[in-house]
Amino acid sequence: MNATLLALLDSRRPDRARSVPAARASPAGPASRLRRWADPAAVLAATALIAVRAAGLGRWIVDDAAVTFAYARSIDEGLGPVQLPGASPVEGYSNPAWLALMAVGRRLGLFDHGAFLGVSDLVLYPKALALLCTAGTLACVAWAARAVVPGRAWAVTLLAGAALATNLSYVAWSFSGLENPLYGLTAAGTGAVLVRAVARGGLTAPRTAVTAAAIALLAALTRPDGAVLMAAYPLVLALFVRRDLARLVRALALHAGVVAVPYGAFLLWRHAVFGLWVPNTAVAKAQQTPELAQLAQTGDLLTYAGWAFALIGALCAGAVLARPGTARRALVALLVPLLLSLLAYGVLGRDWMALYRFATPVWVLAAAVAALSAVALWEAEGVRGRAVLVMALSGALVLAHTGQAAREASFKAHPTLSMCFVAERYGQVFNTYAERLGLRHATVALPDLGGTLLTTRLRVLDLAGLTDRRIADAYASGDMRALRDHVLRAERPELLHVHGAWVNKPGLTVARLADAGYVPLYRQQNGGDFVRADAVHDPARIAAVRAWAAPRLDHLIADQDHTGSCGATLTPGQGAAL
Repeated sequence: MNATLLALLDSRRPDRARSVPAARASPAGPASRLRRWADPAAVLAATALIAVRAAGLGRWIVDDAAVTFAYARSIDEGLGPVQLPGASPVEGYSNPAWLALMAVGRRLGLFDHGAFLGVSDLVLYPKALALLCTAGTLACVAWAARAVVPGRAWAVTLLAGAALATNLSYVAWSFSGLENPLYGLTAAGTGAVLVRAVARGGLTAPRTAVTAAAIALLAALTRPDGAVLMAAYPLVLALFVRRDLARLVRALALHAGVVAVPYGAFLLWRHAVFGLWVPNTAVAKAQQTPELAQLAQTGDLLTYAGWAFALIGALCAGAVLARPGTARRALVALLVPLLLSLLAYGVLGRDWMALYRFATPVWVLAAAVAALSAVALWEAEGVRGRAVLVMALSGALVLAHTGQAAREASFKAHPTLSMCFVAERYGQVFNTYAERLGLRHATVALPDLGGTLLTTRLRVLDLAGLTDRRIADAYASGDMRALRDHVLRAERPELLHVHGAWVNKPGLTVARLADAGYVPLYRQQNGGDFVRADAVHDPARIAAVRAWAAPRLDHLIADQDHTGSCGATLTPGQGAAL
């Protein structure tokens, strides 16, 4: 009797959990069944919490995501990785794994085919994938927590889910149509594999090395900066395996082989098809060699997440790290991918989009660290300490949510450029321009691409350079004269649009466009819509198009933040329904 009691008490200690078989640790019964379902229930509840927050964004899909959608359409139709039929192969996307999911969805009839319950599958399918990835992310958190605090993994999951639900950056970009939810899932998967291997032994086991390598490979194929997670397993090995050098070397070799062979093959394919070792998007964005000063931008994430929650999470982590045991070892393992993700975020160039869209893996891993630390600390504290911890965490989450309220309201009112607006404003409107002006085989040059590619019947010249090698090279070298010569002298598109930064950055000013023979169809800010005058045989058509465009585009631009439906399908050749 005494031996049984001691075994049961011992099983509640994280650092001794492995010594007691699960079947003997607690007899079968209602309480056991309840504990068995507690973790899945927590995953579902936390996923639902995040989904409710995401529902507040409506049907918004960011336009950058539609660039990937257009490539998925081309690949599924057998055209290869091109932006439109007849275009040259250019890697105008940076998320091949997410692109593959879009192409598979289209092949299965789940994507880019129509509407379901009145919602376009261009919206529904990527958001459904995001929801699955979110559930998978929280399942990874629960799986990791079971190795450290087996009786309260559900609490870790709920706390991490609450932290992510209050974080609009995580929610918005996970449900934007971009690859962020898959990237967050790979980060959570990496952390879970490392935590369980350290907590339960088997860090050098072949299965651990292969699993960690496979997840890191998926991360690298999801985003270029995801390659940083390839270093997580080797670093954790170096921290925890110091005596058995032979096993350490075998594990490292196996991990490196599983990563290097397929990723090396992918890089060779990329160079053979596109002539580059990096995506063309990286060239166009002129990503420079990182400087140490750039790491300071990670401090912005602390401010955004809320200093109260960040401070309490850090204090909990510090308390756990100060005490020997399984929880400390697991937390060290989880901190490795978090620090690597922070490093990757810090060295990336700042993005023009709001709400830190590159920070998704940081939010996931930071939430997991804070939640696991808090629950591990809870188990070590008495009643008074637990009460203080609950109040502190609750207050910090409320402050984090209220602190983001203004940004949330601003983002909902003015979300980052939507696919639907671009499809209407540039794809459909320029189709109508071409029809009314009698331009049957025209080229349009513009910087807003995603929705345009899904709806245009014209040849597209990407002024942002994402899908154009010559323009990307000009941005990378800072040679704007070469860019202007390429656009205005070599390509000479019949139709052209610029506004805002896309006037000043390349120097495509109204005066330069006039000198090149372009006349305005519609003026917007410091630029607008233009047509090359000598391409239109009847000048009266230009005046008629101006009269048609002004009232319609005034209304469309005034309503550009509307995130509702732009139709069940977006197909080439659609005209403006204005």
